[in-house]
Amino acid sequence: MNTFDLDIDEATIRREREKARALRKQDWWRNRIAKGVCYYCGKTVPPKELTLDHLLPLARGGRSSKGNCVPACKDCNNRKRDLLPLEWDTYLQRLKEQ
Repeated sequence: MNTFDLDIDEATIRREREKARALRKQDWWRNRIAKGVCYYCGKTVPPKELTLDHLLPLARGGRSSKGNCVPACKDCNNRKRDLLPLEWDTYLQRLKEQ
């Protein structure tokens, strides 16, 4: 079985989302978004408009930890969805080639 084909149960995802909500209340997160820069596209937006994105998505086995969470603008977060970092990079490369 490929490690990215895991069946992640809803209870685990729910638990990790609760952890993400707690992370967003910490000074660590406030400092991360203070600059207002999207991790993916580098666009500057008001800090309150940045969302917390999991580099390795929860649905693909990721966890809500400081090392796996980055600030993302809503556009990037919506487009990335449950893509792995390598899949996201491939997607961005294809956009540049068009």
